[in-house]
Amino acid sequence: MSKGMDTKKNAKKKPLKTAQEKRAAKRDKASGPAPLLGSHAAR
Repeated sequence: MSKGMDTKKNAKKKPLKTAQEKRAAKRDKASGPAPLLGSHAAR
């Protein structure tokens, strides 16, 4: 089978998360609790 026909046959997969969902997860992760490193690590 030629490459052109093969690419038509394979459908593009849908992403598991949308870009907005990824951004929201990243925001939630960044605003989560601070790591347990001590007060000097916040500087």
